[in-house]
Amino acid sequence: MSLLVGPMQQHLNGHKDLTDHNEIIEVSPSKQVLIPLVCYGSNELELLVKENDKIKVGTKIALRNDKMIIPIFSSVSGTVVKVVKNMHDMLRPVDHLVVENDFQYEVEMPFNPLDPEKASPEELIDFMMNAGIVGLGGAGFPAYIKYKFAKDIHTVLINGVECEPYITADYRNMTDNIDKLIVGSKAMMKMANAKEVLIAIKETKQDLIAQLESALKDHSEIKVVKVPDVYPMGWERTVIYQVFKKRYDRLPGEIGVVVNNSSTAIAFANALLNGAPITQKMVTVSGDGIVKPSNILVRVGTPVSEVVAALGGYNAEEVNLIAGGPMMGKTMPNDTFVITVSTNAITVLRPQKFPDVACLRCGRCSDTCPAGLQPVRINEFEKARDVDSLVKLSALDCIECGMCTYVCPSRLEVTEGVRRAKRLIMAKKK
Repeated sequence: MSLLVGPMQQHLNGHKDLTDHNEIIEVSPSKQVLIPLVCYGSNELELLVKENDKIKVGTKIALRNDKMIIPIFSSVSGTVVKVVKNMHDMLRPVDHLVVENDFQYEVEMPFNPLDPEKASPEELIDFMMNAGIVGLGGAGFPAYIKYKFAKDIHTVLINGVECEPYITADYRNMTDNIDKLIVGSKAMMKMANAKEVLIAIKETKQDLIAQLESALKDHSEIKVVKVPDVYPMGWERTVIYQVFKKRYDRLPGEIGVVVNNSSTAIAFANALLNGAPITQKMVTVSGDGIVKPSNILVRVGTPVSEVVAALGGYNAEEVNLIAGGPMMGKTMPNDTFVITVSTNAITVLRPQKFPDVACLRCGRCSDTCPAGLQPVRINEFEKARDVDSLVKLSALDCIECGMCTYVCPSRLEVTEGVRRAKRLIMAKKK
């Protein structure tokens, strides 16, 4: 992490009004769901079911059990069909378990509820692990690991900033589930042996802030902290610096902080209270390329093509379909990929054409980079396939926030060049 970081104070047109107060639409899958058999980048999973098995909502169908323990659960009831390769939002085909949906949605409780008031920190950590609770901010990192190795933690920071344009899923999830947000946050505080919980919210979300502050009157250990409406304020390093005025080397635990996404806290509470794993997701589907921008409640494994159809389809002959938000998401080749446990948004945009202009050497990409990198130099060495120079320039520290592309007056795809550079470094390491 460079000490020379960008200003981190870029206000973007959020387009949040397209979905932030609309009706939440429940999208049901059709005949089949395709549940990805991949966990946090690994497809080395043990499959726990076989063809023709009858399963229910909540049946444990697969398990990652190497350096991490991550169970995968069925989102529908029905019959196991087979394993197939299908495009994933990681931009590569991976194994998916095909389940024939019987539309009964019979539930199997894979674990018993746990009273967070009575449970010990160790019991809560094991529960979080066995419930398959992962980070729902987009990364999908198993949440229990942050607490299993936590030491000298004073604060749990709940990240409800949601700074990417168009995305309002966390906002709606918090608005509708404040009680669960409180339960999950208090359980996380107990797991970390922390003294307080801070919930970071954009200062512009006055309605949500008022709701939270009212609900927290009897919970003095939890406070709302308002942060500026700038991008990338939702990045862990940015929000931590904004709140604590401290930087760290590798992990927030170095300064006594554990960070979790607000929807992760809500999902954890749902598991504790109801014995329910993550089988459904709140997802923002928005942009100028979709007929009905909406927040949807959708089952894991539902093809995006069915989501798009349920919202009236595309409203242009050509669109860019992005898994995630427009800044950090990945542009997909088609809509055959499915909703995963960590999907928080699908952004559909009409493509914009810009004339090709050479780099102006203006330095705006470097000046704005929140990680203190030199994106245009990384692009140059990526084209030259100079891996040693890419390592020296710390290309792997890029969080792919998209700011360098956003501010580039030449409209160069700078972020994409840095992504290629990271893949080049990783390929050499293998």
